[in-house]
Amino acid sequence: MVEADTCKPSGKLRGKKPPPGKCNKGHDSDCCQEGKFYNTYTCSPPVSSHTKATLTLNGFGPKEDGGGPCECDNNYHKDSELIVALSTGWFNKKKRCMNYINIHGNGKTVKAKVVDECDSTMGCDEDHDYQPPCANNIVDASDAVWDALGVYGDKRGEMEIYWYDA
Repeated sequence: MVEADTCKPSGKLRGKKPPPGKCNKGHDSDCCQEGKFYNTYTCSPPVSSHTKATLTLNGFGPKEDGGGPCECDNNYHKDSELIVALSTGWFNKKKRCMNYINIHGNGKTVKAKVVDECDSTMGCDEDHDYQPPCANNIVDASDAVWDALGVYGDKRGEMEIYWYDA
């Protein structure tokens, strides 16, 4: 298995306090903290047939914690779709857009479409819903992906998985 520590931080970003009423905390999202430094990454660990990652929960609709429209098609999506956002390095300048990956976790495998980037280079601003930059090893998934993996309710949030291109 490829380990997630093969890609080192490319810089740091200083957190800013979100304006009142900003930063959607849906899906247990974190909001930036004033003065805290967050690592940024331009890379992700190498992709293999067994790429280790952390699965997180994301909303892809308007006014959800995912921020603006998806990078791949400039649209919002329903949480009932089998879709994901990938960390910047894995997103690979949109090269994985609208392609499928297989995600294995909780003893099950699901095929999901890449529709967005989980930005590892920027954060703590309006475009990123005042959330910190993503880590370099994130597969940010819809409710439907978590459902397909048989993970429900408060068991959702973060889970170690592996993935590969479908």
